[in-house]
Amino acid sequence: MTIPGLDREILLAFWKAHILHHAEREGVVGQWMILELRRHGYEISPGTLYPMLARMVRRGWLSVTHQDDMKHGPRTYGITEDGRAVLEVLREQITELYREVVLGEEDDLKEPHGSA
Repeated sequence: MTIPGLDREILLAFWKAHILHHAEREGVVGQWMILELRRHGYEISPGTLYPMLARMVRRGWLSVTHQDDMKHGPRTYGITEDGRAVLEVLREQITELYREVVLGEEDDLKEPHGSA
C-alpha cells in the first residue's frame, strides 16, 4: 500500500536506524543495503539511498572507504563513534516506542493525553 508522504516523513528514520545497525556489525555497501532494506519491505531507490548515506557521512555518523582505492568504485560505509552514540539513542527510543505503541504499556508517571 502506498501512503503519500510516509517514506519521507517516517520511514526515512527507520532506514537510517537499519543502516547504522548494519554498519556497526560490519561495513555496508550501498547495493547490499538496498537489498537488505527491500528484504524488510522498504522500497528504496539508489537515488534515495546514496544521498542519505552521503548526509550520514557529512554528519559524522558513518565513515566511507573506497574499495581498491578507486575514487568511483564501490564504497564501504562503517559506523563512527558519533554514529554509535546516535544508534544507542535510537535503540532506547525504539524500545520505548515499541513498549507503548505495540505492547500497549503505558508509563504511569505521565499525565493522560488531554488532561489539564
